[in-house]
Amino acid sequence: MRFPIYRPRRLRQNAALRALVRETEWSVSDLVMPLFVREGSRLRKPISSMPGQCQLSVDELVKEAGRTAKLGVPAVILFGIPDKKDEKASGAYAANGIVSKAVRALKKEFPELVVICDVCLCEYMSHGHCGVVRKSGRDFRIDNDATLGLLAKSALAYAEAGADIVAPSDMMDGRVAAIRAALDETGFPDTPIMSYAAKFASAYYGPFREAAESPPQFGDRRTYQMDYANAEEALREVALDIEEGADIVMVKPAFGYQDLIWRVKEKFRYPVACYNVSGEYAMVKAAAQNGWLDEKQVVLEMLTGFRRSGADIILTYWAQQAGRWLNE
Repeated sequence: MRFPIYRPRRLRQNAALRALVRETEWSVSDLVMPLFVREGSRLRKPISSMPGQCQLSVDELVKEAGRTAKLGVPAVILFGIPDKKDEKASGAYAANGIVSKAVRALKKEFPELVVICDVCLCEYMSHGHCGVVRKSGRDFRIDNDATLGLLAKSALAYAEAGADIVAPSDMMDGRVAAIRAALDETGFPDTPIMSYAAKFASAYYGPFREAAESPPQFGDRRTYQMDYANAEEALREVALDIEEGADIVMVKPAFGYQDLIWRVKEKFRYPVACYNVSGEYAMVKAAAQNGWLDEKQVVLEMLTGFRRSGADIILTYWAQQAGRWLNE
């Protein structure tokens, strides 16, 4: 039998050969660790649907960030859980709000750590939505324009506390422009914006809503988060955010959206982030705990897939574990 001259299997015969021709590489320096912070002290409250993850008081957050940094992970992103919520999300932009306190503590202890602040209102609103709600009987709508000012105030509060990057995740129209203007006008023109540019209304967010204590009390978020069937719309959303001043654009979730990570990177050539979200984390954890798959091998494969798709930055709850695995 005549074989072709080129036989790809020649370069797969051992680990050294496979490593030599490997096309996609990623490192711990590409990762961002999400952390949840709340009021209190010496508090580590486990999140039942996200094994290994906790809500942390500021003192415990600093310890966790230290462990993260020692593993070579260069950045964390913060999500705050306030003691009190209202219909103006005042805890999001209060001068001594939980996230601002956390930022100051982290930058004091780890000045080189990149601290990213998620900018959204759902954790701070009594109704759990990402914007100002206008109700009429049983009907409600999100007041887009009224929400923009609160988002800008929140981003500014985080920048004043020392945040390195602000990351609006609310999906209101015009939020990047509003935040960019607020930062520029108040002395923070160099603070980058990482926009959740293509954020979809996804069932994969379920565990996060437990972690952030932010499920909507009525309705859902489909009027402002994207329909997961739409790809061309996602590209339009990304284009708008870049035009308004975004420095990094994100696709969220990651696992079922790698086609969009690729398309965003190919079309815009901007720094692209993806968020390996809570539901993706919980599914793998549950399967691993049942002995149905090898967690380490699956996670390394997933992260490589995100990188191969074009992601420059990967937000993942496995950031610490991945750092340990890579150092083994």
